[in-house]
Amino acid sequence: MMNENAFVEIAAILGLATLTGIIGQKLRQPLIIMFLATGILAGPSFLGIIHSYEQIELLAHMGIALLLFIVGLKLDLNLIRTTGPVALATGLGQIVFTSLIGFAIAWAMDMPVLTAAYVSVALTFSSTIIIVKLLSDKKEIDSLHGQIALGFLIVQDIAAILALVTLTTLGSSVSQEGPAYFQIVLIGAKGLGMLVIVGLLMKYVIPYLLERIAHSLELLTLFAIAWAVLLGAGSEVLGFSKEVGAFLAGVSLASTTYRDSIGARLTGLRDFLLLFFFIDLGARLDLSMVGSQLGSALVFSIFVLIGNPLIVLVIMGLMGYRRRTGFLAGLTVAQISEFSLIVAALGLSIGHITEQTMGLITLVGVVTIFLSTYMILYSYPLYRFLSGPLKIFERRHPYRETAIDTLKKTQEIDVILVGLGNYGTGLGEYLLSRGKTLLGVDFDPGALDRWRKKGVPVIYGDMADPEMHEHLPLGTAGWVISTVRSKEMNLALIHNLKKDGYAGKVAVTAATDPEAIEYEKTGARLVFRPFKDATEQAADALTYAMDFLPETVDWPISFREVRIRSDASAAGKIIKEIPLSAAGVSVLAVSRGGRVYYEPGPDFRVFPGDRLLLMGPLTGLKDAENVLSQLEMKKTASDVNRFEIAEITVTVDFRISGKSLKELQFRQTYGANLVGIRRGKEQITAIDPEEKLQAGDCLIVIGKADAVRNLKDKTIL
Repeated sequence: MMNENAFVEIAAILGLATLTGIIGQKLRQPLIIMFLATGILAGPSFLGIIHSYEQIELLAHMGIALLLFIVGLKLDLNLIRTTGPVALATGLGQIVFTSLIGFAIAWAMDMPVLTAAYVSVALTFSSTIIIVKLLSDKKEIDSLHGQIALGFLIVQDIAAILALVTLTTLGSSVSQEGPAYFQIVLIGAKGLGMLVIVGLLMKYVIPYLLERIAHSLELLTLFAIAWAVLLGAGSEVLGFSKEVGAFLAGVSLASTTYRDSIGARLTGLRDFLLLFFFIDLGARLDLSMVGSQLGSALVFSIFVLIGNPLIVLVIMGLMGYRRRTGFLAGLTVAQISEFSLIVAALGLSIGHITEQTMGLITLVGVVTIFLSTYMILYSYPLYRFLSGPLKIFERRHPYRETAIDTLKKTQEIDVILVGLGNYGTGLGEYLLSRGKTLLGVDFDPGALDRWRKKGVPVIYGDMADPEMHEHLPLGTAGWVISTVRSKEMNLALIHNLKKDGYAGKVAVTAATDPEAIEYEKTGARLVFRPFKDATEQAADALTYAMDFLPETVDWPISFREVRIRSDASAAGKIIKEIPLSAAGVSVLAVSRGGRVYYEPGPDFRVFPGDRLLLMGPLTGLKDAENVLSQLEMKKTASDVNRFEIAEITVTVDFRISGKSLKELQFRQTYGANLVGIRRGKEQITAIDPEEKLQAGDCLIVIGKADAVRNLKDKTIL
């Protein structure tokens, strides 16, 4: 039945792909591996489901074309420029060294020259799709090593396209009659003509056409697909591969304002169609030849898994980057990509390589993608394990990263703020407004640059890195605050600070209640819950006093709602103490915790978080808002009104000796609280008011600084 019904066959394949995808998700593996496994299971070696090879191959070609179209669409050459020469140097250096060493290994295995060339080229490309997904999941896409990795992955993508064009040209020149040089010149002329035509369309036709159809996302998406397929077909007619034409179609739309919308709409379709490419590849894999290829595949896999990262480490170390940055960036090239398989498949169709070579490259792809995924996911523990030996790849002065740091050694810091994203930026600005001195720590160069322009000292680094702590003023900082929402990094931060003997306080950010409990048990003094805290403010905002006003007010008067900040000078004052009446403004209502107090009297006290509904002229409302938002300069830690705790020994000549707390009225008389008594080896914490103080007792008292000082000076005892 399945042999006669292609629809049933496709349904069975998709069902099997879903099951293997679920297994891959549990194993934290990219779907590429599981799709190859689906093809092997559905192929003739196992279940024998696949019979409609032509239909699956057509869908596979469409998937590859769409992949190349989206690569061209999102080709961001500016990223290469912003990451500096390291992207080009690392990208080109890795391609050159990997291909040369790979060719030497293949040549040593007695492979023919052309076969060795294909294998060496296949080893050079790394999967942009997989790396972007893994870096995004780890929230490292904006880090320095993430940006560098994306830069040299773009270089690899461009090299892959050039390889496809070259192979297409060679294939066409071989298949046609006549001198080879004439065919190469002819194909070059056709390619140049195609570029000229597309360039003219980009300038005069495509922008106008997109403006006319952009009002409909469905029509815009349809146009993008049609354009990719049309150029792909035209490219094939001219003697190139359809993939080259699809890539060119993407590049032609990359400069338009609609590229992100198009890319977002086509990503799902690309992933669906690519499924059939990998299934087709897996189904055609002859498992009977795998045994003979295992030795070679193992050698090439070890080279890719270890050799490629080492090449990147050496290049980045010579260019002045820390070994940690080079290591994390190097891990992203520890696998071969879908482009490697596409190039090999094209070579097989041209007749340059055999099915055995295709199987070898596929096997290397499976092994390296499978293992490198775990290497990237567990990159931090792996780096900590290898940190010592990796010192040989780091200059004594890694100038490219230390140039980012702006902390002066003599500068005193109150707060070390780790993580300068949206939440960290808001927290930092509030701390600065309250007179605190900050040191910003992040691995996003863009965030560091923004804070550097504000005059705030910054250090590039990751607080999970134990070596980073050597560069921090932990001796003077009272707080180390992490706004990073990574359980692994926050636990590593707390652990490293404990190991360094940090005497200050630590605050971290949690996403869930269990996470917050774990942080507190580990030693965090304070745990932030941004989402939970925001929900209360959101609920207050939904029940604010403005909701109770009539829809229309036909009177020349205005209304405005103002929220009292915790550091506002108005916080804690009664309404008559706030200068509002001079501006002709009155408080109509106060919203607090979902409850609205109408027409509050002059003795009504406002607190932080209250929302005041003001009524008055527009200019007066602006003045009133400025008054209510004015910050109060908080006193510093040296203020006499801060609390202190002290130990005071009762001597025989003290007049309090032999008297009870009830007789002394200790708190009222001395302005401090007696919280404990140490009497010999006995510690009294639950103090009875009738308890009489004895000579030799050590009193544990807490109170305002001036009262405690008087007690310590024994001036009132």
